[in-house]
Amino acid sequence: MHILSPLLHQSFDSLSRKYGPIFSVDFGSIPCVVASTPHFAKLILQTNEQAFNCRYESMAIKRLTYDASLAFSPYGDYWRFVKKLSMSELLSSRNINNFQQLRLQENHVILKLFANKAKSYEAVNVTQEFLKVTNSVISKMMLGEAEEARDVIRDVTEMFGEFNVSDFIWLFKKFDIQGLGKRIEDLFLRFDTLVERVISKREEMRKNKGIVKNKDKEAGTEFRDFLDILLDCIGNEKSEVKIERVHIKALVMDFFTAATDTTAISTEWALVELMNNPSLLQKAREEIDKVVGKNKLVDESDGPNLPYLQAIVMESYRLHPPVPMVARRCVKDCKIENYMIPKNSLIFVNTWSIGRNLKYWDNPLEFDPERFLQNSTDSYIDVRGQNFSLLPFGSGARMCPGINLTMRLVPALLGAIIQCFDFHVLDSKGDIMNGGAIDVNERPGLTAPRAHDLVCIPIERIGYHGPLETLGC
Repeated sequence: MHILSPLLHQSFDSLSRKYGPIFSVDFGSIPCVVASTPHFAKLILQTNEQAFNCRYESMAIKRLTYDASLAFSPYGDYWRFVKKLSMSELLSSRNINNFQQLRLQENHVILKLFANKAKSYEAVNVTQEFLKVTNSVISKMMLGEAEEARDVIRDVTEMFGEFNVSDFIWLFKKFDIQGLGKRIEDLFLRFDTLVERVISKREEMRKNKGIVKNKDKEAGTEFRDFLDILLDCIGNEKSEVKIERVHIKALVMDFFTAATDTTAISTEWALVELMNNPSLLQKAREEIDKVVGKNKLVDESDGPNLPYLQAIVMESYRLHPPVPMVARRCVKDCKIENYMIPKNSLIFVNTWSIGRNLKYWDNPLEFDPERFLQNSTDSYIDVRGQNFSLLPFGSGARMCPGINLTMRLVPALLGAIIQCFDFHVLDSKGDIMNGGAIDVNERPGLTAPRAHDLVCIPIERIGYHGPLETLGC
C-alpha cells in the first residue's frame, strides 16, 4: 500500500509500465487485478462479462447508497428491474426530449450569470457554477424541483474513492482507524435529510392534488418526473420487484452522484483544454459561426451539425475520463488468457491509462480533437463502450446508462459558453494569469476533477451580444 498514491489510477499507470498490461496486487486481504490495455479491457468487460458483472462495494458505498443502488447493486432481479425502469422512464430518448426545454433554461441561467459578471468585471467560480447547472438539471428531471445537493454529492464521490483500511484488512473490519466511519455517517445524514424532505413533500402533494404532471408548452405535451413514477411503484402488487422508500432514496443518490459531478467535470476539462489551446478554441468558434451564426445561441439541436465541437468533447473524455477506472468484482473463477482470476477479486480497468498509451494514440498527452474527425484514423471510435481504447462510460450491461443525456448536455453548454465569452483566469492568489497554462492536476476520489476550482472573470466577446440579447442580457 505504501507504493500507491491517493490518485490510484496514476499509481496503477506507473506500475503497468513496469509490470505489464495486466498485473495483480494485494490490497490487504483482497486480491486485485489491474488491466491497462484495450485488449484486456475487452476480455474483462465483454468476452467474460458474466464473470465480472458486479461492482465492488466499499463500506462507504454500501452506506451512502443504502445498499440498494442501481450502480452498485449485485447483478440480479432487482438490478435488472431498476435499470429497465430507469432507462424507460428517466433516460429514454422520449424522456430526454421532454426535458430538453428544462436543460436549455438551466444553460440560460449560467449564461446570464456570466453576462452580469462580465458587465461588472467580477470573478466567478466556474467549477461551482457547472456543478449548479448539472445539479439543477438532474434534480428537476428526477424530483421536479431544484435541490441544492452539489456540495454533499461532491463529498460523496470523494468518499467513494477514499482508501479505507477497514475495507481491505480483515483484522480491522470492526475498527474505524481513519475516522472515515464518522464522516460517512455525517454525509449519510446530510443527504438522507434532504431526500426525505423532498419525498415527504411530494407525498403530501399527491395526497392533496393527485399526480402532478410537467407541461411542455411548446410541444403541447405532459410528462411526469421520475419521483412520481417511483412512488407509484411503492405498494404496487403487480410490480416485478417490491420497491420501498429506501430504494427511491438509493436511486436519487445514484443519479445525483453519477450525473451531477461527472457532467460538470467533463464540461470543465473541455473548457480548460480550450483555454490552454487558443488555436483549437478559435476553430471551434469558427465552426459555430458557420453553422449557428452570431445571432443565435448554440443549443442541443445544433450538436449533430458541429463535428469539431463533438470531437473536442470526445478528446476531453480520452485525456480526462471523469471516472478514471472501471471497477468490477469477480463473481466466479475466470481464466483470462494464461491468468486465473479468483472469485471475489477486485478488478480495475484503467481507462485513464489506456487513453494516454502511446501504443494506441499518437501524441497521447497532446489535446488534439482532430484525431476524431472524419479523415482521421481514429474517427471510427466512439464513447459507447464498443471501442475499448475509449471507455469514459464503461462497457457492457453495467456501462453508464446516462450516456445519451450527457452527450447532449455537455456539447450544448460548452458551445454556448465559448460562443459568447472569453475569460481572464485567476490564479490561487486571485490575480489574473498573464501567460502560462492552467494547471491540469487532479483531485483524488471516485471521479477525477481538477485539483483546484476554475475561477475566472468572464469577458463578453465583441460582436457576439446578439445571442445574449435573446436572454434579456
